[in-house]
Amino acid sequence: MIDYLIVGCGLAGISFSEIALANNKSILVVDNESQNSSKIAGGLYNPVILKRFSEVWQAKEQLILMNQFYVNLEQKLKIKVDFKTPILRKFFSIEEQNNWFAASDKPALAPFLSTSIITKKYSGIDSPFNYGEVLHTGYVDTASLLEHYKKYLLQEQLLLQESFDYEKLEVLSKGIRYKNIEAKHIVFAEGFGLHANPYFNNLPLDGTKGELFIIKAPGLNLDVIVNTSVFILPLGDGLFKVGATYNWKDKTDLPTEEGRQELTDRIKEIINCEFEIVAHFAGVRPTVKDRRPLVGTHKDYQSIHILNGLGTRGVMLGPAMAQSLFDSIEKGIPLDTEINIDRFKPKNKS
Repeated sequence: MIDYLIVGCGLAGISFSEIALANNKSILVVDNESQNSSKIAGGLYNPVILKRFSEVWQAKEQLILMNQFYVNLEQKLKIKVDFKTPILRKFFSIEEQNNWFAASDKPALAPFLSTSIITKKYSGIDSPFNYGEVLHTGYVDTASLLEHYKKYLLQEQLLLQESFDYEKLEVLSKGIRYKNIEAKHIVFAEGFGLHANPYFNNLPLDGTKGELFIIKAPGLNLDVIVNTSVFILPLGDGLFKVGATYNWKDKTDLPTEEGRQELTDRIKEIINCEFEIVAHFAGVRPTVKDRRPLVGTHKDYQSIHILNGLGTRGVMLGPAMAQSLFDSIEKGIPLDTEINIDRFKPKNKS
């Protein structure tokens, strides 16, 4: 009998797999590559919500766990996936500058917002009002991480490349059986695929479609990430990743003309040089209306668990949420009420 059967190998599944293995637990991962939001994600981590100048929930704790998590993964996989890169917020007015300084005075934001205006000029961008710098930022190359992690799992014979068949899951007195596999626990980390899961499909997972570009812009010279209404992330050789759109109605992972037009218009608001769209991607992020992850244990089956709803911040959230779930299962440490799926239990009528 293994310790954990893990369904899904995106950021959530990888995070839980790594934390289980680091604690000497045996795992097996089932994945059919049907969910691509982790693969095509921007991969940015940023402790500040720049639209509202507010701190990301539990940002300090998440960053500490995240940094060590990716250091360990890079050593294990012998690849570079975590790129520490400044994020600059382009200002469009004096008022935006003033809002920035007001935000940087708040105790929760002070560690993350530089009070020095960045006046450097980058070719390809007009910036008469300059930039503000967010600290402790960067991006994870999620496509490379997923590719190399799956190779590692295959080498170790820890990956089943198939669709999970829920009808073949049996709950035992202690643990579960799936086909010929017995495990003490099963963790569902299947992203937007949760809607097909009969154990958790009552949870309010609401997918948000995002579209991204890879563009070629030889006239744009950036060694930082610029973030306004979209982000522009340098990849080298005149290539940049640009994203992302937010569509709450369309639940397909197909690029759209509407998304293409929206991204094109936003790029033109930021840069003043020619660019060519090299690739156009789309994926459905697993989001929740209250903007908190879905973590916890099934109300009727103590061996069935969920790690989902990482939304747009999976790179930062994944390691911390996986650690919380692992500690809940193995050590009985209660989950934070803000992430526990029990928050969606029907309220008893008095």
